[in-house]
Amino acid sequence: MIRSIYISSSEPYSGKTMIALGCFEMALRFTKSVAVFKPIIRDDETGYKDKNIELILSYHNLDQDYKSTYAYTRTQATDMLAHDKQDEFIDEIINKYKALEEKYDFIVCEGSDFVGEGSFFEFDMNAMIAKNLGVPVLVLGQGLGRDLEDILSPLQLTIQSYQAHNCQIIGTIVNKVKPERRKELMKVLMQELPDDIGFLAAIPSDDTLSMPTVREVAEQMGAKVLFGKNHLDNLVSSFQSVAMSLEHYLKYLRGGSMAITPGDRTDIIMGTLLTNQSHAVPNISGMILTGGIMPSKEVKAILKGLPDPMPILSVPTFTFETSVRAEKVVSSIDKKSNEKIALSLKLFDKYVDVDEFANEVIRFEPQGMTPKMFLYNLRVIAGQNRKKIVLPEGNDIRILRASETLQKMDVVDLVILGKPAEIKALANKHHLKIDFSSIELIDPVESPMRKEFAIELAKLRKHKGLTEEIAFDTVSDVSYFGTMMVYMDYAQGMVSGAAHTTQHTIRPALQILKTKENFKTVSSVFFMCLEDRVLAYGDCAINPDPDADQLAEIAISSADTSKRFGIEPKVAMLSYSSGDSGKGADVEKVREATNKIKDLRPDILVEGPIQYDAAVDMGVGAKKLPGSPVAGQASVLIFPDLNTGNNTYKAVQRETGALAVGPVLQGLRKPVNDLSRGCLVEDIVNTVIITAIQAQDD
Repeated sequence: MIRSIYISSSEPYSGKTMIALGCFEMALRFTKSVAVFKPIIRDDETGYKDKNIELILSYHNLDQDYKSTYAYTRTQATDMLAHDKQDEFIDEIINKYKALEEKYDFIVCEGSDFVGEGSFFEFDMNAMIAKNLGVPVLVLGQGLGRDLEDILSPLQLTIQSYQAHNCQIIGTIVNKVKPERRKELMKVLMQELPDDIGFLAAIPSDDTLSMPTVREVAEQMGAKVLFGKNHLDNLVSSFQSVAMSLEHYLKYLRGGSMAITPGDRTDIIMGTLLTNQSHAVPNISGMILTGGIMPSKEVKAILKGLPDPMPILSVPTFTFETSVRAEKVVSSIDKKSNEKIALSLKLFDKYVDVDEFANEVIRFEPQGMTPKMFLYNLRVIAGQNRKKIVLPEGNDIRILRASETLQKMDVVDLVILGKPAEIKALANKHHLKIDFSSIELIDPVESPMRKEFAIELAKLRKHKGLTEEIAFDTVSDVSYFGTMMVYMDYAQGMVSGAAHTTQHTIRPALQILKTKENFKTVSSVFFMCLEDRVLAYGDCAINPDPDADQLAEIAISSADTSKRFGIEPKVAMLSYSSGDSGKGADVEKVREATNKIKDLRPDILVEGPIQYDAAVDMGVGAKKLPGSPVAGQASVLIFPDLNTGNNTYKAVQRETGALAVGPVLQGLRKPVNDLSRGCLVEDIVNTVIITAIQAQDD
């Protein structure tokens, strides 16, 4: 059983951050807890922390202490080896590693960086560490600006070095490959590298990952940030030295570039600020003022009065020297690089085979389904049969942020309701990168579908006295319009409630979509993503006090929903007593519902009445209900009433930090799901994906 992987670059700047992120994310799909360990980090200067380690700790919100993530700084390691303290050196690394191994299921180890003096001995040092830890090695190469021979040679030398130290190679990845040469490179790797080095992968280069942020430009050039501190994460696609007049510069202005100009060029400063407020020309990422010359107090006053100016930096060097230094700025991925992180994970997922990774690296069966695996499976399932989901609340920034994330995931199609100009303005105000050409923006009031929907709604609600005139007004409401889109199959599902009440979301669905055949009860289920498993809670959102028939239907719906999302249903019908010990109307209701489930669906494993602790704890379950196939291992927990269910899910969420995905509505003919008005962007993303999967069953 492999408990770890050691990522080792064959040379500097191979994109190890991307691979570490991808390996960490992949491991979390198969294991319950993962740690990061980098035996040797760069020298610990004042306030310095290793960017890769900080990124992983922050991105995955790990409880791992920073000091546990490394053993030595580079200077310390070099000094110990130079003074013949190799045994002490290795002992400390092993102690650090074993401490993590006792606490975590899997450890992603990173080799040293091969940067600066002394890098020549790092091949042997990394091989020595990997060998003594007994960790298999993933070799990383890079293809940026190289022909096939120059890519292959460092890889072969690295592999030979590790094999000479009797280290096991379990895979080779070449990063930053020219997209058009990727397939050719893969053929060469399969022909030229040894057969016993595991899986092979080649990841194409992407310009975005090579772009530094304004923050990196400022840090590496020692620049002072004068304005625009809120936008230091802007990506810089190129640098442009501006010595010409403004009107000529505008002809050559490149979107995403950073202008370099003397600090007394008021015309360029004011002109570029104006262009960044206009949609007629591309926006630049920022500006560097050279020569140590500061803008005049009048210009500063104007800049200070702007609500959200672009970044403006100041350096003491003159324009030519500044331009030369700017071209040497190195791009990296840190904990604030949200766009780069998302892109890195997407590229890793696409070009590194999941099954090969699992076979070569993980090699053990996971116990139950981890939250990472659950959410990963959702994305995969949604992407296999894309559906269109309508989001009625286009004026809520959380909806637009979620849309940005979903667009990057590329697993669903979206319709957003609201005034298109206002939606785009809101997205632009918050600097969201949404490609609106692939998202439908519809204003219900102005849409030509409004008349069609009014006619159909009047037919559906004729028995309630609804006329076409009244229906025409009704469908201008975003919830009714969105529901009619689903009913008429212009979209396959709807997610709402971020800015509206549950009643506002559910009422149109009940009136228009109605319940499925043989269903009388619309109910809900939450997927509770705990640290080591995923449970389904029902019903925590819809039915205040269901009777026995309704409770049985809720349980059956919840079992089927859970199975649809990859959770093997073992249903616990919760009460204040277990088995035959309790008496009273409330416990009898649960007992009656349990018997109905057994009659209606003998294929479902169900136990009830049962207390919560007996349902989820093996020890308690064995004592209270010995021999039960559900007690202690329940995956679907059905609460007797809304008060109990809602309070329990919120208590568990708050006390354990569990991610609650839902509520997922069940029983409707077509999927409509309700959000909490306090929902987070992550909640919206997950609910949209679940709705898309529900739509696949229609």
